[in-house]
Amino acid sequence: MKTQMVNVKIAGLGGMGVLTATRILAEVFFRRGLDVKKAEVHGMSQRGGSVCSDVRAGEKVFSPMIPAGGTDFLVLFQDDQLPLYEADCSPRTVILRASTLDQSALANKRALNSAMIGMLSREFADVPAEDWRAVIRDTFPAKLLDANLSAFELGRSHAR
Repeated sequence: MKTQMVNVKIAGLGGMGVLTATRILAEVFFRRGLDVKKAEVHGMSQRGGSVCSDVRAGEKVFSPMIPAGGTDFLVLFQDDQLPLYEADCSPRTVILRASTLDQSALANKRALNSAMIGMLSREFADVPAEDWRAVIRDTFPAKLLDANLSAFELGRSHAR
Protein backbone atom coordinates (compact mmCIF):
# COMPACT_ATOMS: atom_id res chain seq x y z
CA MET A 1 0.00 0.00 0.00
CA LYS A 2 1.21 3.46 -0.77
CA THR A 3 2.58 5.30 2.24
CA GLN A 4 0.86 8.62 1.52
CA MET A 5 -1.82 9.57 4.02
CA VAL A 6 -5.25 8.05 3.46
CA ASN A 7 -8.35 9.37 5.25
CA VAL A 8 -11.51 7.24 5.48
CA LYS A 9 -14.74 8.31 7.18
CA ILE A 10 -17.36 5.63 7.86
CA ALA A 11 -20.87 6.79 8.75
CA GLY A 12 -24.13 5.10 9.66
CA LEU A 13 -26.49 4.51 12.53
CA GLY A 14 -25.94 2.82 15.86
CA GLY A 15 -26.07 -0.95 15.53
CA MET A 16 -25.08 -1.04 11.86
CA GLY A 17 -21.50 -2.14 12.51
CA VAL A 18 -19.70 1.13 11.83
CA LEU A 19 -17.26 0.53 14.67
CA THR A 20 -16.58 -3.05 13.60
CA ALA A 21 -15.91 -1.89 10.03
CA THR A 22 -13.55 0.74 11.45
CA ARG A 23 -11.70 -1.89 13.46
CA ILE A 24 -11.31 -4.10 10.36
CA LEU A 25 -10.06 -1.24 8.20
CA ALA A 26 -7.59 -0.03 10.83
CA GLU A 27 -6.26 -3.56 11.33
CA VAL A 28 -5.72 -4.09 7.58
CA PHE A 29 -3.71 -0.86 7.42
CA PHE A 30 -1.78 -1.75 10.59
CA ARG A 31 -0.83 -5.17 9.22
CA ARG A 32 0.50 -3.40 6.11
CA GLY A 33 3.00 -1.62 8.38
CA LEU A 34 1.30 1.78 8.41
CA ASP A 35 0.83 4.13 11.32
CA VAL A 36 -2.93 4.12 12.00
CA LYS A 37 -5.13 6.38 14.09
CA LYS A 38 -8.88 6.21 14.49
CA ALA A 39 -11.51 8.35 16.14
CA GLU A 40 -15.15 7.60 16.79
CA VAL A 41 -18.19 9.76 17.44
CA HIS A 42 -20.97 7.72 18.98
CA GLY A 43 -23.70 10.31 19.53
CA MET A 44 -26.94 8.57 20.41
CA SER A 45 -25.71 5.32 18.90
CA GLN A 46 -27.45 3.13 21.46
CA ARG A 47 -30.77 4.39 20.11
CA GLY A 48 -30.05 4.21 16.42
CA GLY A 49 -28.47 7.66 16.27
CA SER A 50 -25.68 8.78 14.00
CA VAL A 51 -22.27 7.14 14.36
CA CYS A 52 -19.16 8.02 12.43
CA SER A 53 -15.53 7.13 12.61
CA ASP A 54 -12.35 8.41 11.06
CA VAL A 55 -9.46 6.15 10.07
CA ARG A 56 -6.18 7.75 9.06
CA ALA A 57 -3.20 5.76 7.88
CA GLY A 58 0.21 6.62 6.48
CA GLU A 59 3.90 6.65 7.31
CA LYS A 60 3.27 8.89 10.33
CA VAL A 61 -0.15 10.04 11.52
CA PHE A 62 -0.26 12.81 14.11
CA SER A 63 -4.00 13.19 14.65
CA PRO A 64 -6.89 10.71 14.52
CA MET A 65 -9.32 13.34 13.23
CA ILE A 66 -9.63 13.99 9.50
CA PRO A 67 -9.26 17.72 8.78
CA ALA A 68 -12.14 19.54 7.07
CA GLY A 69 -12.16 18.72 3.37
CA GLY A 70 -9.60 15.96 3.88
CA THR A 71 -11.77 12.87 3.49
CA ASP A 72 -10.50 10.60 0.71
CA PHE A 73 -13.26 8.00 1.11
CA LEU A 74 -16.69 8.47 2.67
CA VAL A 75 -18.40 5.14 3.35
CA LEU A 76 -22.13 5.60 3.95
CA PHE A 77 -24.15 2.82 5.52
CA GLN A 78 -27.19 5.14 5.19
CA ASP A 79 -27.57 7.75 2.44
CA ASP A 80 -29.28 10.17 4.81
CA GLN A 81 -25.97 10.57 6.65
CA LEU A 82 -24.39 12.41 3.70
CA PRO A 83 -25.54 15.93 4.72
CA LEU A 84 -23.85 15.46 8.10
CA TYR A 85 -20.44 14.81 6.52
CA GLU A 86 -20.44 16.77 3.23
CA ALA A 87 -18.25 19.49 4.77
CA ASP A 88 -15.58 16.83 5.36
CA CYS A 89 -15.46 16.05 1.65
CA SER A 90 -13.79 17.63 -1.34
CA PRO A 91 -14.34 17.19 -5.08
CA ARG A 92 -11.87 14.29 -5.02
CA THR A 93 -13.68 12.37 -2.23
CA VAL A 94 -14.90 8.94 -3.29
CA ILE A 95 -18.34 8.27 -1.79
CA LEU A 96 -19.37 4.64 -1.35
CA ARG A 97 -23.07 4.08 -0.60
CA ALA A 98 -24.74 1.00 0.80
CA SER A 99 -27.84 1.91 -1.21
CA THR A 100 -25.99 0.89 -4.39
CA LEU A 101 -25.58 -2.69 -3.15
CA ASP A 102 -28.16 -5.44 -3.65
CA GLN A 103 -28.73 -5.88 0.08
CA SER A 104 -31.26 -8.66 -0.54
CA ALA A 105 -28.25 -10.80 -1.52
CA LEU A 106 -26.84 -10.59 2.02
CA ALA A 107 -27.13 -13.87 3.92
CA ASN A 108 -27.41 -11.81 7.09
CA LYS A 109 -28.58 -8.18 7.01
CA ARG A 110 -26.21 -7.40 9.90
CA ALA A 111 -23.27 -8.19 7.63
CA LEU A 112 -23.76 -4.95 5.67
CA ASN A 113 -20.61 -3.58 7.30
CA SER A 114 -18.55 -6.40 5.77
CA ALA A 115 -20.12 -5.73 2.37
CA MET A 116 -19.11 -2.08 2.67
CA ILE A 117 -15.57 -3.10 3.64
CA GLY A 118 -15.56 -5.31 0.54
CA MET A 119 -16.62 -2.35 -1.57
CA LEU A 120 -13.94 -0.15 0.01
CA SER A 121 -11.25 -2.84 -0.42
CA ARG A 122 -11.49 -2.47 -4.20
CA GLU A 123 -10.18 1.09 -3.83
CA PHE A 124 -6.88 -0.31 -2.48
CA ALA A 125 -5.71 -2.45 -5.39
CA ASP A 126 -2.28 -2.89 -3.84
CA VAL A 127 -3.76 -4.65 -0.78
CA PRO A 128 -4.59 -8.27 -1.69
CA ALA A 129 -8.16 -9.40 -1.00
CA GLU A 130 -6.75 -12.19 1.16
CA ASP A 131 -5.34 -9.61 3.60
CA TRP A 132 -8.87 -8.23 4.10
CA ARG A 133 -10.32 -11.75 4.46
CA ALA A 134 -7.69 -12.63 7.08
CA VAL A 135 -8.72 -9.67 9.24
CA ILE A 136 -12.40 -10.55 8.82
CA ARG A 137 -11.63 -14.14 9.91
CA ASP A 138 -9.83 -12.78 12.97
CA THR A 139 -12.67 -10.37 13.80
CA PHE A 140 -15.85 -12.46 13.71
CA PRO A 141 -16.75 -15.58 15.70
CA ALA A 142 -17.25 -18.81 13.77
CA LYS A 143 -21.06 -18.55 13.77
CA LEU A 144 -20.92 -15.17 11.95
CA LEU A 145 -17.88 -15.77 9.76
CA ASP A 146 -19.50 -17.28 6.65
CA ALA A 147 -22.14 -14.54 6.42
CA ASN A 148 -19.48 -11.83 6.77
CA LEU A 149 -17.08 -13.37 4.26
CA SER A 150 -19.98 -13.76 1.82
CA ALA A 151 -20.97 -10.12 2.38
CA PHE A 152 -17.36 -9.03 1.83
CA GLU A 153 -17.35 -10.82 -1.52
CA LEU A 154 -20.65 -9.18 -2.45
CA GLY A 155 -19.11 -5.78 -1.78
CA ARG A 156 -15.94 -6.64 -3.71
CA SER A 157 -17.96 -7.75 -6.73
CA HIS A 158 -19.99 -4.54 -6.72
CA ALA A 159 -19.30 -2.26 -9.67
CA ARG A 160 -19.21 1.46 -8.85
